[in-house]
Amino acid sequence: MSKAATVYDVADRAGVSIATVSRVLRSPDAVRPVTRERVLDAVSALGYVPSGSARGLAERRTGVLGLYFPGFDAAEDAPALDVLSRGADAAPPFTVVHDETDADGEHPTMLFLDEVLRGAELEAWKQGFVLMVGVGRHDPDRSTVRDMAGRVDGLVVLARSVPDDVLARLARRIPVVVLSGPSRGDHYDHVTVGNAEAMAELTRLVLSETRGAPPAFLAGPDDSPDGAERWDGFSRAISDAGIAADDVVVLRGDFTRASGRRAAEQLIGRGLPVALMSANDQMALGALDAFRSAGVSVPEDLIVTGFDGIEAGALSIPRLTTVRQPMIELGRAAVQVLARRLERPGTDPVAVRLPLEIVVRESSRRSD
Repeated sequence: MSKAATVYDVADRAGVSIATVSRVLRSPDAVRPVTRERVLDAVSALGYVPSGSARGLAERRTGVLGLYFPGFDAAEDAPALDVLSRGADAAPPFTVVHDETDADGEHPTMLFLDEVLRGAELEAWKQGFVLMVGVGRHDPDRSTVRDMAGRVDGLVVLARSVPDDVLARLARRIPVVVLSGPSRGDHYDHVTVGNAEAMAELTRLVLSETRGAPPAFLAGPDDSPDGAERWDGFSRAISDAGIAADDVVVLRGDFTRASGRRAAEQLIGRGLPVALMSANDQMALGALDAFRSAGVSVPEDLIVTGFDGIEAGALSIPRLTTVRQPMIELGRAAVQVLARRLERPGTDPVAVRLPLEIVVRESSRRSD
């Protein structure tokens, strides 16, 4: 096997400096055409392949961006699959399974984060970066995100997924963009949406359908910044309508479809409100499951609404009224902000706020 050509070999053959070779490969338009052609001819003749790691060392860059999510993973309890220990004929090509289990389980389907990830991947590719994804499953000391910080040029984290003191230490090493949740007097770049405003407006629409009678509210987990903002928007609209807090039934779920079903079963047992407003779509869909099983008609017996705009809400029966988040755009915007921060490290922090859409469907439309 012949020795791989180096940048020094290219420079020697073309009769230029290694700095000129680097400029031709990185910014060819910045080099005179005659010199550029000479260098490119040498690259072609020698079969030279630039070393990404060497470039990264010279620029103190890795070309990798990090995206860190909290430890929500429905696959964590799945049995391990050791494919290497199996022979080629160890199993039939397919099996038939009669599924009689509860398909919704206790783990949240990460539909929202899946879409955010897709947007981040698309934008990272467009910007010329590789995206590294870390999931903080069973990671109380946040070793996963600490390890990621040493391997990436910048990091996108979901709000409150990393303790404040850990995030502050990471931000002293690399740029950090916080996704979702408002700025709390910090110096990070933020990408967020108007959760409170959209939920307040949706609540006003529901109150117009219920003639001012108070809806019940299905809140999300205590540690969710999005859930807290949505509760704030709901509370504000209820207060503005002159409804006392004690007149509102509040239940709490964990953003899973199963928790929405359990909450709806509680309401069925104690008496139905005029409406149930959920802090996310998955819980609202679980509530629809429970109401349908109990013979409760939506929206005739009560109105149901969600928040996020996942595809399943457009396919439910009835179709779910919701607030649609720009999930893919959130991922893209976070990477755009991070890439700009790498180019302009000394500029003031930015707060990018993306618009939401209130989507009114059959689950909140009453004919009377």
